[in-house]
Amino acid sequence: MKIVIAGAGDIGFHLAKLLSFEQKNIVLIDINSEVLEYAQSHIDVQVVRGDSGSVSVLASANADEADLFLAVTTSEKTNLVSAILAKKMGAKQTIARVNNVEYLESANRQMFCELGVDSLISPRALAAQEIERLVRQSSLTDHFEFEDGKISLFGITLDSQSSVINQTIDAITQNDQNIRFKPIAILRGHNTIIPRGGTVLRSNDHLYFITSRDKIDEVLAVFGKKGNRATRIMIVGGSDVGLRSAELLEGEYHVTIVENDKNTCKDLVDCLASSLVIKGDPGNVELLKEEGLEQMDVFIAVTPNSETNIITSLMAKEFGIRKTIALVENADYTHISQNIGIDTIINKKLIAANNIFRYVRKGKIEAITSLHGVDAEIIEFVVQKSNRMTKYPLRDLHFPENALIGGVIRQDKSLIPDGNFQLQLDDKVIVFALPEAINAVEKMFR
Repeated sequence: MKIVIAGAGDIGFHLAKLLSFEQKNIVLIDINSEVLEYAQSHIDVQVVRGDSGSVSVLASANADEADLFLAVTTSEKTNLVSAILAKKMGAKQTIARVNNVEYLESANRQMFCELGVDSLISPRALAAQEIERLVRQSSLTDHFEFEDGKISLFGITLDSQSSVINQTIDAITQNDQNIRFKPIAILRGHNTIIPRGGTVLRSNDHLYFITSRDKIDEVLAVFGKKGNRATRIMIVGGSDVGLRSAELLEGEYHVTIVENDKNTCKDLVDCLASSLVIKGDPGNVELLKEEGLEQMDVFIAVTPNSETNIITSLMAKEFGIRKTIALVENADYTHISQNIGIDTIINKKLIAANNIFRYVRKGKIEAITSLHGVDAEIIEFVVQKSNRMTKYPLRDLHFPENALIGGVIRQDKSLIPDGNFQLQLDDKVIVFALPEAINAVEKMFR
C-alpha cells in the first residue's frame, strides 16, 4: 500500500510512525528540510522537499500512484488544494485536514467530495468531542464507546488512598467476581504495561478497563472512585477548541468561559447561547476564584499555550476541582502532565492522527482509537470466516504476547472473555495491541 503524506509536523510524523510498524510504502512531503531529516532518521520513509500544493512536487512524490493521500499540513488551503490535485492525478483516496468546522457540515462535505476530497478531518472539532465525552464521566481520565455503547473503554488514576494499591489483578477480580470487567493497560510513568493476573497495581498508575456501560459505576466503586455527575464547568481559553467545547456542553451544564482577548470575547458572546463569558487573564487566580472556580466540578484549559494550560489545571486541582482537562500541543508533555496530577491530557494533533489511522487499515476493522501517552492501539475487528480463530478457545490461539482481547460484542450482547472463551462468526472483537503486535493481530483476523 502506497501512502503519501503532505505535512511532516506532529500529525504527519505520528501517522508515519504508526504506519512504519506495518511496512507500508510511505512518502512524506514538507517544505521544511529539518523536519524531513528528523523523520528520515527516526522512521523508514521516503521524503520529498517542496510545497504539496505544487503539481510538480506531487509528481515527484508519485501521488498519482497513491492508494491514500493525506494532506495534514498547518495550512487548510494547501491541504484542500493538494488533496484535490492528488485525486485528479490518480490517487485512490484523499483526506484533508481543515480548521473551519463549517466545512464538516454534510452538504459541504459532499461538495468537497465532488471536488476530489474524500474525507475531511478537523483536529479542533475532534478535540472538542473528546472533551465532551470526558465531561460526561467526570471520574474518568478517558472514555470511549464501541457499538453505540455496548462496550465501554475507560481509564482512571489510582491515588495513594485506593484500597487496591499493592494488590494483584487476580486478587481484585476474585474479590468482585460478580462484576465483569477486564483491565487492558497500565500507563506507569513512561511505560505501557499489558496487565496479567499477577500484575501488582501501584499508586499513580493510570489503569484502563473494558466493561459494559451499565457496569462502569460498579467498577469505579471497586477502585474507590465515585461516578458523580458534573454540573458546573469552567473553560479557560476562547480558542476554537474552547468555543466548540462550550457549544457542545452548554445545553446540559452551567458553563463559564474565560478569555483575555476582547474581540474573541465578543465572538464568544455572539456564538454561545447560555454560557457566561468573562474577559480576563486565565492565569489570574483571584479572577478565577471570583468567578466561582472553587465551586466548579470540571476545569478545562484550552488556551494556545500548553504551559498555561498545565499550570492552571494544577492550580485548579489544588482548589479541589474533581476533574481537570488540559490541551497540550507538545506531545512530549503528555507523560509529564499526567504524572504530576492533571487528570486528562488532550492533544488535538494526536487525536486527529489516530482518527485518520483507521483509513489505512486492512481487514474488517470497525473502529480504532488510542489513549494519550499509551504506546498502543485499541482496534475493533470482525470475525469474518470460520477458521482457527473460531475453532479453539482464546488460550490456545497463541495470541501475540503484546496484545490481548478485551471484549467481544455478539449480536446484542457485550461479553468479557477469559481464556476459555471461544469466538464465533460475526463476533466483533476489541483488541488492545502494542505497535509491534498490530501486524500479527491483523493477520489473524484476515
